[in-house]
Amino acid sequence: MAVFDHGEYQRWLAQAEHTLASARRDAEAGDFAWACFKAHQAGEYAVKALLRGLGRPAYGQAIRRLLQEVAALALEVSVDIQAAGQLLDRHYEPTRYPDAYPEGSPHEYYDARAAEEALNAAHQIFGWIKSVE
Repeated sequence: MAVFDHGEYQRWLAQAEHTLASARRDAEAGDFAWACFKAHQAGEYAVKALLRGLGRPAYGQAIRRLLQEVAALALEVSVDIQAAGQLLDRHYEPTRYPDAYPEGSPHEYYDARAAEEALNAAHQIFGWIKSVE
């Protein structure tokens, strides 16, 4: 395996942490759909931080697929981390596009519980990323 690129890892992880903090602020303000979307973004950036630190390309937005790329490098990705990625992936598009629902707008379909679940999933991924760096 190549030498770990700490600079690239830190660059992506810093953005992930900033985005997760923004998601928390959105949840506290009642902007639950945005909190869920940003929790996804934070999780995506965190997994990309690891992949880029390992010298691998990291493209796309599906956390589940990005985690599969990590697993292909012989790093163990637990069932719980995979589940956290899948939960976050469900928030990528429907949090932002009204046509994801039969009527209404995305903000009408998200609540504090959904935001808390998304934030917890992102935190779970962060904890795992930091344990394998």
